[in-house]
Amino acid sequence: MRQSARVWNHLPASLRHSSTGRAYGKHLHALVLLQNERRQSFGTFFLRNRPELELMRRLLNQKAPGSRLDISVLACSKGAEVYSVLWAIRSARPDLKLNTHALDISQEILEFAERGVYSRIARDISTPSPHNGTKVVEDVAWNTSRDQNAPIFERMTDEEVNAMFEVEGDQAKVRPWLKEGIKWLRGDANDPKLLGVLGPQEIVVANRFLCHMQPAAADKCLRSVARLVKPGGYLFVSGIDLDVRTRVARDLRWKPVTELIREIHDGDTSLRRGWPLEYWGLEPFSEDQADWGIRYASVFQIGEAS
Repeated sequence: MRQSARVWNHLPASLRHSSTGRAYGKHLHALVLLQNERRQSFGTFFLRNRPELELMRRLLNQKAPGSRLDISVLACSKGAEVYSVLWAIRSARPDLKLNTHALDISQEILEFAERGVYSRIARDISTPSPHNGTKVVEDVAWNTSRDQNAPIFERMTDEEVNAMFEVEGDQAKVRPWLKEGIKWLRGDANDPKLLGVLGPQEIVVANRFLCHMQPAAADKCLRSVARLVKPGGYLFVSGIDLDVRTRVARDLRWKPVTELIREIHDGDTSLRRGWPLEYWGLEPFSEDQADWGIRYASVFQIGEAS
């Protein structure tokens, strides 16, 4: 495996992007999936995938003025995705009445996300947090940098930071208009009772956590998550083994949303850079793939609206 990785790292970019290079990359990634230990991660970014947020805006164009939108973000981690989604929606459709649920299995990280206060200074977290008697959630710098391989604000402009946050010194606090009305819940995305807690949702965001599960567990969880989406609603599900997502989408006859499909697939640079040497890495988009329209879709319409 190490020798194969060295070979890949020394391939010129032109060869990596050729059909031969992609085939070798797929072989290498298959070995990585078999050998690497998977673990959940709290690493995330604000405005992580801009084309994904743009598609969400476009899908909401059909909503009547002043109507209600039920939306849930699963495995919300530090809250960056929740606030990014709400910023995208409320900036485009301030008239909508949002009923937002943010769910994570970790109470500690959920409390940190709900506070909505982040450090703008990267911190070395190779050693445990020096709590000094305080709760972990109150250690803003440590939690902000936790599991990050790059700064959490890396993908934002200064103008966007000032629009979303009240910045004081080295800390950024989410503005009240973005935090308004979010229900923060501790829970497991795989819990069959979750539908009774949340109710049917028009949009469910289940991004970038299923890849950290073994394929059988991810398959089961994805099928469970899909039950949360009301007929005609949308499931956003990137950051998952593509074979798992494709199989479930076919089995359950989901309708892939192909608008901005390539842009969304390539929109998260960290996932694309991770392929093929990281299990969570995302293979290059290829229209040579016979099933590309479903394999590379990250957004699906579930069932038919009544």
